[in-house]
Amino acid sequence: MGRGKIVIRRIDNSTSRQVTFSKRRNGLLKKAKELSILCDAEVGLIIFSSTGKLYDYASSSMKSVIDHYNKLKEEHHHLLNPASEVKFWQREAASLRQQLQYLQECHRQLMGEELSGLGVKDLQNLENQLEMSLKGVRMKKDQILNDEIKELNRKGNLVHQENIELYKKVDLMRKENLELKEKVYGTSDGNEGNRSLHSPYTITNGYEVHPPIHLQLSQPQPQQNETPHKAMKLGYFPLKK
Repeated sequence: MGRGKIVIRRIDNSTSRQVTFSKRRNGLLKKAKELSILCDAEVGLIIFSSTGKLYDYASSSMKSVIDHYNKLKEEHHHLLNPASEVKFWQREAASLRQQLQYLQECHRQLMGEELSGLGVKDLQNLENQLEMSLKGVRMKKDQILNDEIKELNRKGNLVHQENIELYKKVDLMRKENLELKEKVYGTSDGNEGNRSLHSPYTITNGYEVHPPIHLQLSQPQPQQNETPHKAMKLGYFPLKK
């Protein structure tokens, strides 16, 4: 059978109430810790027992959690008031303008402009920043070039392997054509054909190969019949007495 529902009301028995408080307090603290770890949340938990004893948990520190809470609560309260909301956004806009002005000034100084108000120490710091930036740019450029060189070497090796395979195929075709010609024209003709096949051709991998022979079987020519000898005329000649 399933567990029945517990009526949520004050427990009259002090001993049972203390046991329930201890169990549920530990469970609540455990859940708060799990929530802060699993969800990367800022959690603060404060518990006062019926006797006034304090139990608390904070993911960072209780003071930072409370300060954060008070700040957000104050901002939320100001946003509820239209006049306060206008002042809040005006302060935000002024702060953003100051940040933009500072960034523009830093950018101009990095470009070598408006350096009149800087001292030797400021110029030295600016020079160090530029050197570090230049070093980072060079490292990134070298990395990209090395990656491109590796990719080109890989493609070159693939092309080289393909050329070797093509050379093997061409050589195999040459041998097959030679054998076929020997079978058709005889050994002597095959040798002559073999000698005629040694005009080298160069493919991209530097190997010398022989072009395949395109055989074309000719129709056998009818032999000319020799002129028949004149037939001897046979006759009967009576002997003279």
